[in-house]
Amino acid sequence: MIIADRLSKSNRAELMLYMWQVEDIIRSCNCDIDTLRKNYLGQFDLDADTRQKMEEWYENLCNMMRSEGVKEKGHLQICRNMLQDLEELHNRLLQSPKFPYYKQMYYKVLPHIVNLRAKQNDENAGELETCFNALYGIMLLRLQKREVSPETQQAAADISTLLGQLSDYWLKDKEEPIDF
Repeated sequence: MIIADRLSKSNRAELMLYMWQVEDIIRSCNCDIDTLRKNYLGQFDLDADTRQKMEEWYENLCNMMRSEGVKEKGHLQICRNMLQDLEELHNRLLQSPKFPYYKQMYYKVLPHIVNLRAKQNDENAGELETCFNALYGIMLLRLQKREVSPETQQAAADISTLLGQLSDYWLKDKEEPIDF
C-alpha cells in the first residue's frame, strides 16, 4: 500500500510490476487475509493507523482477486486498466510525429518483443504486456538467484528504458494533457 501510493505518483510502469508482485504475494497466502497477516504483513514495523490501512488494502485486494477469478492466475481489473491506459498512450506516441525519440526506443525494443512473443504461451498479450511479462520474469529469476544471460539483461535494459519513458509521458499527460 505504501509503495503503491508512492509509485502511483511517480512511475506507472514500476507500479504495474509492483502490483503483479502483490498479486503473487496474495496468491502465496491463498488470498486469505489472516495468512497474509501472519506470514507477510506482520514483518512490517508500522504504527497502528498505517497497519490498519495496509491490512484493509490487502484484504480488499484479496476480495477482489477472489471475486474477479484471478486467485490462481491472471491480473486484477485495476492492473488491466493500468496496462490499457499505458497501451493507449503508447499508441498515441507512436502515431504522433512529435515523439521521434520514443519511436526510436520502440524500434530498438521491437526485436526483443518479437522474440519474447515467439516464446510466450499467451498469443493475446499485447506488446507492452509482453514487455512487462519479460521484466517480471527477470525479476523472479533474480529473486531465485538464477542466472540471467547477458542478452536477456540487455533486452531488459532496453525494455526498461522504453517503459520508463512511457511512464514519464504518462505522468506528464496526467499533469497537463500532451499535445499529440
